[in-house]
Amino acid sequence: MEAIDWLTILHPALAVVLIYPLIGVVMRLGIQTRARRVDGAKLPASTGREHTDLGRWLSAGVVAVVLVALTVVIATAAPLSQFPGGAARAGQLLLVLVGTVIALITLWRATEKAIRLVFALITWAGVISLGAQPEVFRLSDNPFQLEFWQSHYWIGVAVVGLMLFSLGSRPEIQRELRWRRLHVTANVLAAVLFVILGITGTRDLLEIPLHWQKSTLDQCNWTSRVCPPAAPQGQPGQKGS
Repeated sequence: MEAIDWLTILHPALAVVLIYPLIGVVMRLGIQTRARRVDGAKLPASTGREHTDLGRWLSAGVVAVVLVALTVVIATAAPLSQFPGGAARAGQLLLVLVGTVIALITLWRATEKAIRLVFALITWAGVISLGAQPEVFRLSDNPFQLEFWQSHYWIGVAVVGLMLFSLGSRPEIQRELRWRRLHVTANVLAAVLFVILGITGTRDLLEIPLHWQKSTLDQCNWTSRVCPPAAPQGQPGQKGS
């Protein structure tokens, strides 16, 4: 594997090593928090605080891992000298990336409701803007097609939106019952989408060739599932024709 191949698996590696274990911990703490609040279960008073703190890290981590994926896909699509749009477009995309990261950090630190709402939307818009680039693979952009609902990218965009909702509405979730119910509903949906992301992400990894294989596989007709025949190999000790 070359360096570019290691960059390609950086996103799934971070998801497997960091995000999915954290999902399990946060879900477990969430169940315990509800049991303590609703059923009066004898659990440590710190359970709710730990759920909130780790939930914030999970939400921010999901956004960060998605940004890593989009950055790698766009940056490795072509050498900078051959980058579509040249240095000007590369600079614009870099500004969008930096702005999205700043918006996420601001959302993390913000306390006022209006500011949290604005920067949650800015962060989500930044993710969608980077994902809309032609270098980012999507099965379909048409929600009336089945492929759209099977797209790893669009499911990831939905999960990012749910994570930003949880991160941005944390004070309201802690104070109001209706917000907690909405939070639970959103997180149940997010859990389902995380399972689908694990399946579609594994599927997509099967379709990503190693860097040195890409030029050959690009000649394949994926609709008819036909690839050009391999070049004939010479006899041992002889050069190929």
